[in-house]
Amino acid sequence: MLFAAIMAAQCTFAGVIPVKNFKYSGPLAVKKPVMVDSVDICKQKFSVATLLDTPVSLSKAAQGSLFSGDVAPAAADDYAIHLLQFKLTSDGYTKATVKVEKLKHYQLFVDGEKSDGNLTLIPSTHDVVIKYLSVKGEADSLKVSLCSDNNRLLSVSADAKRRYSLADVLNGKHFNNVMLSADGRYLITASSEVLNATKTLRNWTLTDLKTGRTLLNTEKSINWVPNSTSYYYTKEIDKGYQLVTVDAASGRETVIVEKLPEGQFTFSPKGDYLIVSRTMEGPRDDRDVHQFVHPDDRMPGWRDRTVLEKLDLATGVTQQLTFGYRPIRLLDISSDGRHILYMVNSSRLTKRPTTLYSICRLDLTTMQNDVIVSKDGFIGNAKFSPDAKDIVVIGTPDAFGGIGRNLPADRTGSMYDYQLFMVNCATHDVKPLTQSFNPSVEEVAWNVNDGKIYFTALNRDYVSLYRIDVKSGRIEPVAAKEENVKKFALSDGAPVMAYYGQGASNTDRLYTLDLKSGKSTLLEDLQAERFADVDFGECKEWNFVNSRGDTIYGRYYLPPHFDKSKKYPMIVNYYGGCTPTSRNFESRYPHHLYAAMGYVVYVVQPSGATGFGQEFASRHVNTAGEGPAQDIIEGTKQFCSTHDFVDATKLGCIGASYGGFMTQYIQTKTDLFAAAISHAGISDHVSYWGEGYWGYSYSEVSMANSYPWSHRELFIDRSPLFNAEKIHTPLLFLHGADDHNVPVGESIQMYNALRLLDRPTALVVVEGEDHHILTYDKRIKWQNTIFAWFAKWLQNDSAWWDSMYDKTPQP
Repeated sequence: MLFAAIMAAQCTFAGVIPVKNFKYSGPLAVKKPVMVDSVDICKQKFSVATLLDTPVSLSKAAQGSLFSGDVAPAAADDYAIHLLQFKLTSDGYTKATVKVEKLKHYQLFVDGEKSDGNLTLIPSTHDVVIKYLSVKGEADSLKVSLCSDNNRLLSVSADAKRRYSLADVLNGKHFNNVMLSADGRYLITASSEVLNATKTLRNWTLTDLKTGRTLLNTEKSINWVPNSTSYYYTKEIDKGYQLVTVDAASGRETVIVEKLPEGQFTFSPKGDYLIVSRTMEGPRDDRDVHQFVHPDDRMPGWRDRTVLEKLDLATGVTQQLTFGYRPIRLLDISSDGRHILYMVNSSRLTKRPTTLYSICRLDLTTMQNDVIVSKDGFIGNAKFSPDAKDIVVIGTPDAFGGIGRNLPADRTGSMYDYQLFMVNCATHDVKPLTQSFNPSVEEVAWNVNDGKIYFTALNRDYVSLYRIDVKSGRIEPVAAKEENVKKFALSDGAPVMAYYGQGASNTDRLYTLDLKSGKSTLLEDLQAERFADVDFGECKEWNFVNSRGDTIYGRYYLPPHFDKSKKYPMIVNYYGGCTPTSRNFESRYPHHLYAAMGYVVYVVQPSGATGFGQEFASRHVNTAGEGPAQDIIEGTKQFCSTHDFVDATKLGCIGASYGGFMTQYIQTKTDLFAAAISHAGISDHVSYWGEGYWGYSYSEVSMANSYPWSHRELFIDRSPLFNAEKIHTPLLFLHGADDHNVPVGESIQMYNALRLLDRPTALVVVEGEDHHILTYDKRIKWQNTIFAWFAKWLQNDSAWWDSMYDKTPQP
């Protein structure tokens, strides 16, 4: 009542915004129930107003026709339900009142929830629906209005278009995987659809690509049996699982394993056996006291080991293939099924790299084991060639003694910059395949059908498709339709690929690709399904040449209905770790959502990012922020000087993990920014090196052969904590309380330092979250904290921040 009285007074002072135009849907006839008794179980008499509780889909309103008038539409029926809808857009955090006058029987809904009309609005487009009941012979006048404590932030429209919202980022359908049958005719697509905080639908769809028919939609996880058109799934039984195959054409089911052994399994290419990766639990200490036997012994499950086993599907016999104490991982199975490829890890703490990897080939017929690659710490994965005479290995520039390096002799290659190498299984001769190829390799498949190696690679901030002709060594792009190819699948028996991806301004789309003609065929467009009614601003490329003469790539996003005559605040975003800030449409730092809130967003790819060539990536190593920081500062200044629509006094920046460190470090170099946000950022390289789960091992990447006791200029002098007095920018620290990667103390100690220095700062810790904030409801609060901090400092509006974090009296 108090809130309503205050708002009424404010509405009187500020004036009202009349709502004249609506989308209308109706009438939907309803009837009075039969009066079995005069009262119900609660002794209440019947009222026609209860007919309003008749369930009706509110989404019908948006599909209706335009209506404008002072008299609400009626009906010839005795009673009917009608829907009136309009969109209410708030450009900032505000409280508002929606007032519906003269209608006798109505209910008000805002964003699908019943409302009394007193609203707390965050920056977004809100869906307002008036559900009313008409009575035959009675005419209802219609008067709808709204007001707030800041009417200039509000606008109303019956237009179908709306702003992009946080709900769009969190909810909706995405593809998770694609799988092709051996003959290329059938496609399995895995997807998930988030409905709300508690419900996610997971689905596997089987499609006949020849006819376009959907043969199956199921919640069961399905995949192809190799060398066939049958798929398989696991069926839970008493004390275990069966393995069931299903013929795609007929749907006929066959149980091929009555009880699966424990562990993850991989089908052989001929479908005649399974390789099972079984976890053996390692020794455990007393639960109350624990001796660390290795720096990584802090990690749950580190003492556990994997054993490889072969389950023969004809005999049902399970044969153990490996034995030992070192970690083992299955990499591949040869096309003829005779050999498996696996990796063995060895620890070597006294020298970089501290983990060494060996690649072994095991002949399953003779049990002869050949070590093809021995103890190389710069490799990560491998696949057989179709004839199993060679393997393709993913590694860094320093793999195989540096045979693939394309760097100055005094430069250390980035361990996140991935190259391809071909190794002969008999001679162990190594051939670098991507030495002069700038993109950084990601997913790899050696195609049985044409003998070429297909792979995705970070191509600047794109993820592009490529293939290598092994005989000539020629690399050529595969013309995909998306900026970021997220997954692809090949068929062993047909020249066809399936893939899906997204771009800076669109969510997932699913395609098939004819490998001979290069033609892509669109199968499903989630952008059209989900966002046809959304207004997006433009995303444009913008690069600059830095003071060292390097081209630094980037892009920027504009608000919807951009007006170049206006001045906009700007948010600058950059990489975390050392991979480029991707062109993914949905992310934890959603650029289009920032733009929808009235910001220009500049994404810069500073020195040290992979995907730009070995030399560029190597600048991440032993720089501790020097170089990347200057690129970010110079890029921001040049962008502002060449774009008059940016308000250079209202610049914000945000980064996470290593990007969080960059946020802190940049503030020690400049007062350019009016607000900054560090999520899970490193403030002291020494404490992170010693305490983070991957602190010392990540430092092998970023601080190669450098240590806190040997390189004070990196670990101390370039730690933000030891330069805290140079920071004057309002700086927000965000952190998951259970972060094992970058411990929360990294933010706490920096926050403490700035408080003691009397600098504007805040620390918000998200309970129960690790390095990434993933829990649905907590992520909303975390995201809103980011939005509110920027609104406070870049839009001169602290209302949102103050509503979330009341000021507590200082002792």
